[in-house]
Amino acid sequence: MTTRVYHHPLFEQHDTSPGHPESPQRLEAILRALKAPHLKALQWQEASEADDDTLTLIHPRRYVERVLATIPPQGYRAVDGDTVVSPRSGEAARRAVGAVVGAVDAVLDGEIHNAFCAVRPPGHHAEPDTAMGFCLFNNIAIAAAHGVARRGLGRVAVFDFDVHHGNGTQAACWSRPELFYVSTHQSPLYPGTGRASERGGSDNILNLPLRPGSGSVEIRQAWEEIIAPALETFHPELILLSAGFDAHYSDPLAELDFTEEDYRWLTRQVLDLAAELCNGRVVSALEGGYNLEALATCVSAHVEALLER
Repeated sequence: MTTRVYHHPLFEQHDTSPGHPESPQRLEAILRALKAPHLKALQWQEASEADDDTLTLIHPRRYVERVLATIPPQGYRAVDGDTVVSPRSGEAARRAVGAVVGAVDAVLDGEIHNAFCAVRPPGHHAEPDTAMGFCLFNNIAIAAAHGVARRGLGRVAVFDFDVHHGNGTQAACWSRPELFYVSTHQSPLYPGTGRASERGGSDNILNLPLRPGSGSVEIRQAWEEIIAPALETFHPELILLSAGFDAHYSDPLAELDFTEEDYRWLTRQVLDLAAELCNGRVVSALEGGYNLEALATCVSAHVEALLER
């Protein structure tokens, strides 16, 4: 068993218009990094396409239909002020969900130790009935719901270390006590949610807003003093990671000061805890990260840590 990377060429065909920060070049940089000789032990898997029944584990059917109806036959169409779609975006979004769901199945079936899903579009801003923040379908929330509804899990945890709060994942988890959502994120920053007082319907939401300039000391302290104990108490049977790398100090869209080594350290801590709590079951899915060089370096460190198991 090893680490598997889920990907599909359609992810690079999700064209968000020239100059858009959530660009195909993000994945191109990541894939170059993951093809390095020292990562040759990685397994690679093409993502399958999620069907409507899978998408509706979180999103109402009318929402799915509405999103897919916005996909233009040519050119671009703005879903909101930040979210742009083009002719292959609907297929890419289905396969982004399919990647994370497929990774969950492979981990639960014991085929692999863990997985990284190199997907676009990202997902954690997509609320059950609203597309926003570059996101159409909530990849990670759907995968969590799949684990419960179809695989019989009683407790699934999502840890979101993207620099932006995952308002969509929080909304999806809010009234589901079998799901536990943890987020570290810069505040104030888009989308404006994620206050520490937002705790969920069953005290199953844990938000840790970080002030601009926070870095290694703050994230490591948050993990050791708050996040790890909370996860131990919840005792998940599976841990999902919303892996955004835009808290890096060089990212143009935010003001946190994480380094490549912070992501390596944090990944190792998650894996150590998962080994104790849930037989090492971890699935990671790409969210943000908009400095191409930093993104490639941080993803490489993250996946190197995954591959150590």
